[in-house]
Amino acid sequence: MIGITSTGAYVPPARLPLALLSGRTPREGGPEKAVAWNDEDAVTMAVAAGRACLAGFDPATVDGIFFASTTWAFREKQAAALCARALDLGRDVQTADFGGSLRAGTSALRSALDAVTAGSLRCVLVLAGDCRTAAPGSPLEMNFGDAAAAFLVADGEPIAVIDGFHSVADELLDLWRGEGEPFVHSWEDRFVVQEGYLPNLAQAFGGLFERTGLAAADFARFAYSAPDARSHVAVARSLGVPPDRLQNPLFGRVGNAGAAFAPLLLVAALESAAPGDRLAVANYGDGAEALALVVTDSIEKQDDRRGVAWHLARRRPVASYDRYLKARSLNPTEWQAPPGPGLSATIHHRERDDDLSFRGQQCRGCQAIQFPAQRVCETCFRKDDFDSVRLADRTGQVVTYTFDYFFPTPDPPTIVTVSEIDGARVHIQLVNCSPEETRIGLPVEFVFRRIHQSGGRPNYYWKASPVPAA
Repeated sequence: MIGITSTGAYVPPARLPLALLSGRTPREGGPEKAVAWNDEDAVTMAVAAGRACLAGFDPATVDGIFFASTTWAFREKQAAALCARALDLGRDVQTADFGGSLRAGTSALRSALDAVTAGSLRCVLVLAGDCRTAAPGSPLEMNFGDAAAAFLVADGEPIAVIDGFHSVADELLDLWRGEGEPFVHSWEDRFVVQEGYLPNLAQAFGGLFERTGLAAADFARFAYSAPDARSHVAVARSLGVPPDRLQNPLFGRVGNAGAAFAPLLLVAALESAAPGDRLAVANYGDGAEALALVVTDSIEKQDDRRGVAWHLARRRPVASYDRYLKARSLNPTEWQAPPGPGLSATIHHRERDDDLSFRGQQCRGCQAIQFPAQRVCETCFRKDDFDSVRLADRTGQVVTYTFDYFFPTPDPPTIVTVSEIDGARVHIQLVNCSPEETRIGLPVEFVFRRIHQSGGRPNYYWKASPVPAA
């Protein structure tokens, strides 16, 4: 059978209490939203979700990778190719980007299913990540959140198969972001919901029921996007769906994650699904589309992985609204970043195995591992006799560290370490860790992040993060 064989998700641990948006003191357990921090974006989140999705699977079997987002940093450069490099997929992998609409995530998933069904691809990794920014103080700021989701689509033993779909195209100026603009714009809220969201979702679901011969009562769970919590409830009432069959839309916990919103809710629904359950998934943006899925017996074989529930439990409250503004570069500064070409494309090309794939080398003589790659073994001094090894999927430990209070960051200090990975010592930043928690011998894993912004474009590298169990 062809279907979804694995899922993954990523929700940034930083959570901005919604009370801070209106100048109030947040209360414990109050509503919040997930926010990507200064070294995170749509790509880094998608790579994290993809790594979780690929856990237990051979990356060499993946021959396609589709990336969906409305907030990728480049207009003329492919994000899927960057994700493929960071995930260490083969160079013969087919890559494609999906954007331009909040439906991009589900459109990429449908395209992957079509490609595998047609036989043009065997195994496709679908990534959806979004990091949308609303103008500070605007109504949209309250509902937006950041997250990513991932699916592996293949012919084998899927955990869920598509039972039908229906899409609706519509031209409506409700939400948009112009070329070069940092903020999403919206027309009047009531117009967006009454003329756009509600009729399009109703038509998408109605068409799905007609195509499949099913009714709302036949579905165990409904997972669909919405501009806000009130609109989400309005759709359920129009369909006659009881509240206990609604997948929690995560308003007040994550927020509307754009192109990753509906995919994220689908991942969450599959985490709690049972064999035989029917799931209805719908997405809105320039129309709407709805999918019907059937959960298979293989869902019981799905091992524990870093999904939505795992990330929701892993949170770090943002102390102030000012820190959030600094993390997203929304605060006014005296000097603008100087223009220029940024990091040399030649250096980027020469060091991409080190920087993007995080590959070291292992000496064929003494088996010592070292990073970065060089011609002479530091242990036995053999020359040009190495095998390439991926370090990103290994764990290490902190050997020494320092606190840098001068490096620009919304949460000083920047923690810089020398960490050891199976004998190789790497100079690397430490994230998701406070100075009080930092110690020599701290077990760490490795995460793909932005290292800096130069020449108007992001540059990526790997950072250390405490192993969750530690």
